[in-house]
Amino acid sequence: MGKIKASDYIADELHRQGVTVLFEMIGGMITHIIDSIHQRGQIKIVSVHHEQAGGFAAEAVGRMTGVPGVALATSGPGATNLVTAIGSCYFDSVPTVFITGQVNTSELSTGRALRQQGFQETDIVSVVRPITKAAWQLTDAEDLPRMLREAFKLANEGRPGPVLVDLPMNLQRIEIEVHDEPLSSDEAVENHAVAEFAQEVARAFMSAERPLIISGGGIRAANSHYEFMQAIEASKVPVALSLMAIDLLPFDHPQRVGMIGTYGNRWANHVMMESDAILVIGSRLDVRQTGADTEFFKGNRPIYHLDCDPEQLNNRVVGCQSCLGELPEFLPLLKKAFESQSPLSLVEWYSRIESLKSQRSDVDELKGCKGINPNLFMHRLSQASTGASAIIADVGKNQMWAAQSVEIHSGQRFLVSGGMGSMGFALPAAIGSVFASNQPVVCITGDGGLQCNIQELETISMHGLPIKILVFNNKSLGMVGQFQEDYFESRMQSTVWGYSAPDFEKVSKAYNIDARTISNPEEVDEAIKWLWSDPTAPALLNVMIDLDTKVYPKAAYGRPINDMDPRIS
Repeated sequence: MGKIKASDYIADELHRQGVTVLFEMIGGMITHIIDSIHQRGQIKIVSVHHEQAGGFAAEAVGRMTGVPGVALATSGPGATNLVTAIGSCYFDSVPTVFITGQVNTSELSTGRALRQQGFQETDIVSVVRPITKAAWQLTDAEDLPRMLREAFKLANEGRPGPVLVDLPMNLQRIEIEVHDEPLSSDEAVENHAVAEFAQEVARAFMSAERPLIISGGGIRAANSHYEFMQAIEASKVPVALSLMAIDLLPFDHPQRVGMIGTYGNRWANHVMMESDAILVIGSRLDVRQTGADTEFFKGNRPIYHLDCDPEQLNNRVVGCQSCLGELPEFLPLLKKAFESQSPLSLVEWYSRIESLKSQRSDVDELKGCKGINPNLFMHRLSQASTGASAIIADVGKNQMWAAQSVEIHSGQRFLVSGGMGSMGFALPAAIGSVFASNQPVVCITGDGGLQCNIQELETISMHGLPIKILVFNNKSLGMVGQFQEDYFESRMQSTVWGYSAPDFEKVSKAYNIDARTISNPEEVDEAIKWLWSDPTAPALLNVMIDLDTKVYPKAAYGRPINDMDPRIS
């Protein structure tokens, strides 16, 4: 290949790695890279208005495509503004590569007892090392090709996650010698333990009366959705979904049970606790799925747990039959194991599931609430949103109402900030999802979450992105407010007292995005019809929700996961 300017090499290598879009907020220490990418013209550059938003947008690209999403930021505050998004990618196992500019190597204080040498110098590598798969600073420009290739490889292999590459500015602008080297490919090694584990699960389910598969976001992270569908349909076993796995099965799939967890569907938690054999795949069984009493959750039933991370096996819930393995290998073996034995007879189990579901639906949890019923609204919204490639939910009550009641269609994605749980995720993630899919996207947020990255309305407006924004506006930070009602005698400091929000309809129109506000149930159907009247244009619907509207059901700390408020006979 010969000699090439380092920043030009970066532009070319990103293109070779399959990057079609990247997100950045310009700063002095990345100007060479941005200019090279611009001149090459192979990758769409999207300029956001806060680096955190760029990071969340890159996260959405990684989730939607499986190709690592890319975000760039300059040194100092630009780099530190990425930290929340980097952590989100780490906790939710999303392949991403973050590139930060750094001061010239002559201005680095490395190895000296100085707080700072160069202007905006910040040791971002040390800051993010605990929340990345790797964080490297380039010290020799000749190492750049190897470092970039390793970053993309590492981001996707094993349990995916973020990698950060920090590039001093002087090393970006010098010429480096580049040689054509084929990408190394690791040969798959057959894991006999995984094959035996698949057979063991199939045999155990054969003798069980109420088997259940608990599935999590790791299935998408492993790019194994197709293999998952084949395996579970061969098994005929009911499938419960974690918050991160809402989009694994279409809403009308006959094996779909619903969402489990602290704010899960009431019937789904009962199904989980009544099951007599469980297979856990792509999920780490955290406290929001099992409740605090892990011994009660485990009971006397066998729980089979496969994970690619050994630290997650028998971590909180002990006594499980565990196996260290990769889903792309395990799921085809599980399918084969089920196909090799007689079909399971689960008529009575499915009848019991339907009985539990009919006792109290998700819509009935808030029956009689003042004004608009959010769960009912989610059903109406998703029924009208079949043309959306993804439904993105923020953090707060809006997220749980969506997860409880959204009707995901075949091929549609549902994205949330799970492990990090960051307010402000939805709007920039919707931006990334549009660029990843080239289709409209639904963005569900709250009045609190929208204000965290509200500046990205300008990004949406400038690019004319087909994002349908739903603001569930209860004029409060409602999730914490509900906690204050339960445990602090309704002292609503900072959630209602001292909190405020603007008129989002006026704000949206100031950004040249058409908007409406509704507050009555009678307005819902017409408003959703208006929202989709032009599928190619952005629009914002401000949905006023009564302050007292709760998220129910809710598992109380210290009680079994299926003993949920409000208690019913």
